[in-house]
Amino acid sequence: MTAEAPLPAIPPEPPTPQTPPTPPSPPTASVSPMLVRLAGERATGALLRDHGTLYLTDGRIVHAESPAAPGIDVLLTAGGRLPRAGWEEAVDRAGARREVGRFLVESGRLGDGELEICHLGALFDAAFFALAPGSGPTRFRYGVAHWIGPVRPVPAAAVERETRRRRELLDRVWPYPAVDTAPVVARGPAPGQAVTRRQRALLELADGVRTPVAIAWALGRPAFHTLLDVRRLAAAGLVETPDEPSAAPPAPVPSWVATVAADPDIALLRRLRDALEASL
Repeated sequence: MTAEAPLPAIPPEPPTPQTPPTPPSPPTASVSPMLVRLAGERATGALLRDHGTLYLTDGRIVHAESPAAPGIDVLLTAGGRLPRAGWEEAVDRAGARREVGRFLVESGRLGDGELEICHLGALFDAAFFALAPGSGPTRFRYGVAHWIGPVRPVPAAAVERETRRRRELLDRVWPYPAVDTAPVVARGPAPGQAVTRRQRALLELADGVRTPVAIAWALGRPAFHTLLDVRRLAAAGLVETPDEPSAAPPAPVPSWVATVAADPDIALLRRLRDALEASL
């Protein structure tokens, strides 16, 4: 019987080269370290910054205000959803108890969801400006509460994340921040260039005197959405881009300036509310 020939030896596999570990991404810088600390402490009170105020309850943001952002009063009354007299009555009757939001719902003037969506819009809009970089001191007054009362508390981390997203969005659309503070100067459309009704309403107020913030107040629209609209118009050549940053601060505007409101991001606000509910 013939012996079988031995099988050839299988050479050992070459060692798999080691892939160097991916270095961790650098941590994202906080928009406001003091806000992060207060959230961790579950603090209650008002965080005062150069461009606005954030109100916290148990470390969550319950309201925000900024001179640059039309408040919830303007957003509700501008389009006629809530008569001005109805808003003033709610403030008169429930403001001292810090229950204006609850009064609006219990009196049948607004639905729960409608109030929440409008309140979220006003909160994120004002927080964007309140958390803008500034050189002035940041102060916190413990125990201070806002007269709107509890509506929809938002985690501080969510507000910081949305603020960064909005800053990045503006720069992606048109990376010229001077457009945000300079008077808006309209330019004629190119042949065949379409202008939406929303854009037309903004361009009609672009008189070379009003800034984007002043136009937001005049139209009763969120200020950030107006900044975004102006940058889009500038990118399209329908608004001039200043050569130099404007050093002049936005002109003061009355608290009840309101004519027309149309919030194009209501679906976004609903998604933000749903996401917040899912995280609870």
